[in-house]
Amino acid sequence: MSLFDKAKDMAEQALGTAKEKLGEVTGNESLTDSGKADQTSGEAKEAAHDLSDKATGAAQDMKDKFTKN
Repeated sequence: MSLFDKAKDMAEQALGTAKEKLGEVTGNESLTDSGKADQTSGEAKEAAHDLSDKATGAAQDMKDKFTKN
């Protein structure tokens, strides 16, 4: 995952946290729910990027093993 993607995912989570807190303070359930959704979305994207990075690394490891023999 690129550093930019990681920053975007973390920013989405932070924005979600802020929206959730603001919604709680103001009693706005819609804003609270939207904040929670943003957090979940950011976490899911981050997990998907991490999984993709691991898969790419594993594929590269296999390729390296076959090219060394």
